[in-house]
Amino acid sequence: MITRRRMLKTASTAGLLLAAQGLLPAWARNVAGAVPASGPRTGPHEFDLTIAETPITIDGRTGSAITLNGGVPGPLMRFKEGETVTIRVHNRLPEDTSIHWHGILLPFQMDGVPGVSFPGIRANSTFTYEYPVKQYGTYWYHSHTRLQEQLGHYGPMIIDPANPDPFAYDREHVIVLSDWMFEDPYRVFAQLKKMSHYYNFQKRTVGDFFEDIATAGLGATLKDRDAWGRMRMDPTDIADITGAVYTYLINGHGPETNWTGLFTPGESVRLRVINASTMSYFNVRLPGLPMTVVQADGQNVEPVEIDEFQIAVAETYDVIVRPESDRAYTLFAESLNRSGYARGTLAPREGMAAPIPPLRPRPLRTMVDMGMDMKDMDMGGMQMKDTAPPGMAGGGHAMPEGGRMDHAGHSSMGGHGAEHGGRVGSMMEEAGPIVARHGPDTHGPGNTTIAHVERNRLAEPGTGLEDVGHRVLVYTDLRSVTPFNQRPAEREIEIHLTGNMDRFMWSFDGKKFSEVKAPIPFRHGERLRLIMVNDTMMEHPIHLHGMFMELENDHGQYIPRKHTVNVKAGERMSLLITADAPGRWAFHCHLLYHMEMGMFRVVEVSPHEGRA
Repeated sequence: MITRRRMLKTASTAGLLLAAQGLLPAWARNVAGAVPASGPRTGPHEFDLTIAETPITIDGRTGSAITLNGGVPGPLMRFKEGETVTIRVHNRLPEDTSIHWHGILLPFQMDGVPGVSFPGIRANSTFTYEYPVKQYGTYWYHSHTRLQEQLGHYGPMIIDPANPDPFAYDREHVIVLSDWMFEDPYRVFAQLKKMSHYYNFQKRTVGDFFEDIATAGLGATLKDRDAWGRMRMDPTDIADITGAVYTYLINGHGPETNWTGLFTPGESVRLRVINASTMSYFNVRLPGLPMTVVQADGQNVEPVEIDEFQIAVAETYDVIVRPESDRAYTLFAESLNRSGYARGTLAPREGMAAPIPPLRPRPLRTMVDMGMDMKDMDMGGMQMKDTAPPGMAGGGHAMPEGGRMDHAGHSSMGGHGAEHGGRVGSMMEEAGPIVARHGPDTHGPGNTTIAHVERNRLAEPGTGLEDVGHRVLVYTDLRSVTPFNQRPAEREIEIHLTGNMDRFMWSFDGKKFSEVKAPIPFRHGERLRLIMVNDTMMEHPIHLHGMFMELENDHGQYIPRKHTVNVKAGERMSLLITADAPGRWAFHCHLLYHMEMGMFRVVEVSPHEGRA
């Protein structure tokens, strides 16, 4: 196992700590950007990647990393739809490693998950990946071995389409968001297992108590505190690891280094945004510059103009911006719990900068996140909004009229909005409709909470963005430009996202991966509906390898395809899957430490030949 101490010792022995800019691949430095060549590329496309331990410097602090071809992030892998690629991976680490090609449709033996699809890449050995490229879009790659991803083992991937994109742009930049820690991640992991809230330095204070009384009254405030106390939960529990440990990066640059991408005023600039973090969601915006979303998880969607979007771990969004003025714009990626940010700049010239927005007040969890039915709660006369349950039979979702909740300007209780976004305490929240109620199975001792009511939250913008007063992307905005498989589902699978937050235990259906005996069976060629219910009070980015999931968001034959979906707390989400990829595939939460704790399964599409 590679620890931070071991790597620092290696750095000392080497006697040389390279500057961060020197370690960055060319695409990640302050650059003018590029437009891909229009001519088709044919024939085999070969790469060599070398994985090794390397010392680095970020924002003036020295550390050590697992690098790909000497850089963090790794090199930009750029392919062409329709070609076959050969990638030789040389492992110079003293331990096993792997590379998983996130979101890529390929033979399962090339998927890169040790113990599932292949044995892994042994120390000081070479493994050759070879597969046909059958898709287009923005993707990324990363280690699927232990916590190596936290140590810098990730990079971007772009697949140029065989046919022209359905949108135009003059220039593009790749934006890789990530969370870097100088501490030993294995020590941090051990600390979380001892005390899950160890890194939460944003707990409510006595001052918050009196502020809530001033806003909501003594009775409501006491009910709020009593409800959370009885559940032994904390509404400030937004992220397991926070800015107290993390330095948030754009393209390997810390906030002080300020990565800069150039443009000429009047150009259309495509930003390929990848969240390569291990544990961090970001809220992304460019103050003064609207963004038009054109791709989600590498798939073209109908353009939608927004001012901000929340990107879950492992998701990608492609947006186009059109800066008209000869000025700089701050690219601001605020962590979900508002404990820090990644920051870059779009500018006509190097050396320019724009004001950095202040961090907004931290959000709070609510009783909706806890899966509570607000109508059943005594709220001291508060007026609660809740839509009558339309049912979810057959997988259909009922949406608020227009498919989007009106969050802009929503503020029912005035002054407390600075803390809670217009709610009273943490008990009141505008939320999606109830679509089901939890059954009697509480998922055993590995699970401590259930969503008593299960909501459709696809039209909600995400934690902390309910009342920002501008346009925020929601899942109901995503509409594919191309219809896909129209076959109805032949059967339905329901999986619950579960855990014991106090003990930092994470699982599906109350069982860790080590406790299950068999894969989840898919029959080759079948069409199935996957229902996921999040019984925990945290978001989970759920990723299925090898196949896209089609998000049932009421767009009929134009529902979007996703490789990773953000399942909100208390949410019931419905997805369609065509099981067209024989083999064994990983299915897991993409919060790295949750996956390591057991929120992981293997899906087996059979019949198939060969096993890892």
